[in-house]
Amino acid sequence: MTRQNDTPEKREPMDIDVEQLKKDWCGREFDVVQIPVGAKEMVEFAEACGETAPRYTDPSHPDFQAPPSYTARFHGGRAMPKDFPIKSHQGFDAGKCVYVHGPLRPGDTVTAKSEIHDIYTKTGRSGGMLFIVHRMTFTNQNDEPIAIVDWRLVQNQISMKTRQEAGQT
Repeated sequence: MTRQNDTPEKREPMDIDVEQLKKDWCGREFDVVQIPVGAKEMVEFAEACGETAPRYTDPSHPDFQAPPSYTARFHGGRAMPKDFPIKSHQGFDAGKCVYVHGPLRPGDTVTAKSEIHDIYTKTGRSGGMLFIVHRMTFTNQNDEPIAIVDWRLVQNQISMKTRQEAGQT
């Protein structure tokens, strides 16, 4: 028995000008949010991740701070800039990368700024894929860098024209 998804689907090449998208959208801040940080939430996150080190799980520890991946739990008010030609709900999450620059402590108020950091293509077994890197840069109330979180959104190879014809834009 052969199932429909057993063989990769042949698709038309992407009709998206990636270099123009990068030129038009990369590096432009499009969202800013402020997030208060509390000890209870930090401990709950650490425990949910299986963390056992006291500096992440015990608020009385002298170096108590959020686990390194803590900032990956935050989202801004928008996943993509207004009028961005590719909608986040038309792709899937391809993972996050967290770059830690400093500790996040209870009582901090974090400012997170969002931008499209990069747009690129790759070819996989099922054809072309478009990657959009949404970057959130986190600073504390003293404007000290805390972390950068890159979230990758992947679109498989479906042309924008085909999507428009199908009423999916």
